[in-house]
Amino acid sequence: MTFKVLGVGSSLRESASSTTALSVALDFAKKQGAEIRLLDLKQTKLPLYDPTTNNSISEVKKVQDDVNWSDALILSTPDYHGSMSGAMKNFLDYFWAEFAGKTFGYICASHEKGLTAMDQMRTAVRQCYGWSIPYGVSVSDSDDFINGKITSKLESRLDMLARDLVVYGILIRQQFVTDLNGDSTNTFTSRYRK
Repeated sequence: MTFKVLGVGSSLRESASSTTALSVALDFAKKQGAEIRLLDLKQTKLPLYDPTTNNSISEVKKVQDDVNWSDALILSTPDYHGSMSGAMKNFLDYFWAEFAGKTFGYICASHEKGLTAMDQMRTAVRQCYGWSIPYGVSVSDSDDFINGKITSKLESRLDMLARDLVVYGILIRQQFVTDLNGDSTNTFTSRYRK
């Protein structure tokens, strides 16, 4: 099984530190043997989620294909007033049904560690029956970048996140698929059988 990791960047700034860190984490996931894709919500803009409309818009379909392709996701956001970006919340509103049985990692650019923003993403993922790495990576421009380059300390944290996401994500995804194809009704996964 090839393990597939989708990185979702939700900053709308040019050269955003959260998206830069996400790209580095994806490169580390690739070194762990994963296939990777980057979904930059600055480049692929989703319309504001409206549950009463038809979601056949090409941008929505493209993003849905990426989410369906993935076995795990890394969500990356700037910290806006203690919360995730609107683009990230909009993404989570669209694709909740596709998160079951997938493992999630978190990156947040913040001058205050971004703990509440990561907790909010973690809560949303849990409500969608996804699994979360129990820690996230906080990124601070003043501490983690020197002349626009990532410090080795941040690289080390992103490497650990990528390694753990791939190693534990494979275990969780394999068990989810096994349970999905099995016949036990004493597993939450049985609710996802067609």
